[in-house]
This record gives sequence, C-alpha cells and structure tokens, in this order.
Amino acid sequence: MRVIRSLKMNFAVWIKWIFGKKRARIGIYGPPNAGKTTLANRIVRDWSGVETGGISHIPHETRRAMRTDGVMINTNGSSVELDIVDTPGMATKIDFREFMAYGLEEEEAKRRAKEATEGVIEAIKWLEDLDGVLLVMDSTEDPYTQVNVTVVGNMEARKLPLLIVANKMDLPRASPSRIKSAFPQHPLVTISALEGSNIDELYTAIARHFG
Repeated sequence: MRVIRSLKMNFAVWIKWIFGKKRARIGIYGPPNAGKTTLANRIVRDWSGVETGGISHIPHETRRAMRTDGVMINTNGSSVELDIVDTPGMATKIDFREFMAYGLEEEEAKRRAKEATEGVIEAIKWLEDLDGVLLVMDSTEDPYTQVNVTVVGNMEARKLPLLIVANKMDLPRASPSRIKSAFPQHPLVTISALEGSNIDELYTAIARHFG
C-alpha cells in the first residue's frame, strides 16, 4: 500500500513538473452578506466567463456550497488552477424571524432558516477537503465577531493556508485596517468585489499564496 501511495505521489509530482501547473481547491468563507458569492462570481467570470450563483440583500442567499472546477488564474508570470467552493454564510445562530424581517412569510422563513443551518454544517465539512481558504470579511463591520474569531481559529487549527479578503472598500464606512489589526497573523487584501477595485492585487496574492 505504501509503495502504491508513493508511486501515486511521484506520478503527481512528475505530472506537475511536466505541465508546470499548480492546482488548489479553495473555499470562500465568511459571514452572511460579506460578499462571498459576489467575489466567487467575479473570479469565475473574469477567468472563465461564467457566474456561480445568485446574490441578494437577504442573508443566507447561498445555502448550498457551489463548486466551480478548473478556473485558471494567470497573473504577473504566475499561474494557479483553482477549484473554487463558494460556501454558505457562517453563523453561530440562525433564527427564522430574521428572514421575516425582510418580508418573507413565516413558512418560507422557517424553510430558509433550516436550509441555512444545513449550509453551515456543509461548509464546515468542506474544510476537510480544501487546500486553502479565502476568508471574506465586510470591512464596514466590526471584525471582532464570534463568527470571524471562530472561523479563523478553526482554520488555524487545521493549518489551512488562509488569505483574508477585506471586502466593500467602496463604501464610506470601510475600515480594512480594523481587520488587519484584528488578525495581523494572516495576509490581507482589500477589495471591492462588486466594483472590481484592487481585484488584480487579489489575483496576484492568490497565485502567490496558493500556487
């Protein structure tokens, strides 16, 4: 068994050397409405011309992980091929009344809350099968939330390479420096996923960090 595993590893190294490609399965994580799916859509659209999922002002629009394979990023002479997993928003508590505040009927709100809870469980399971994580945070919000601290701690415990994305730099209240102060141990890139600001800097960081 060890011989077979060794042969497989050597074959993988040989293939990588021959074709010069680097490939990584990257999860996009963060709290609800931080801009995860907006970012996933931009990355996939910029490099393959398609989009991954819908967005909404209502929290937990993404309630199932959405995977897009084979997204090749080429930047500044570096390249990396990504399998991107856009995960549901992480939350410590999901209350159906939260959705009713956005105008949903009680039955629909309860269904959405149930699906959102299942989505959080699915997102946690995905951590077992990733090579790295893009952690998206809303730079207009306080970074010292239970969700952010728990997610960062979980990924550090798993020794997953982590790149923090301080999103929504286009908004007046944006303060990415607060995120950097909260988690100085991890690299950070400030962007607007919606407008595309600093997106090339993010692609360079992705190729360097996950390549």
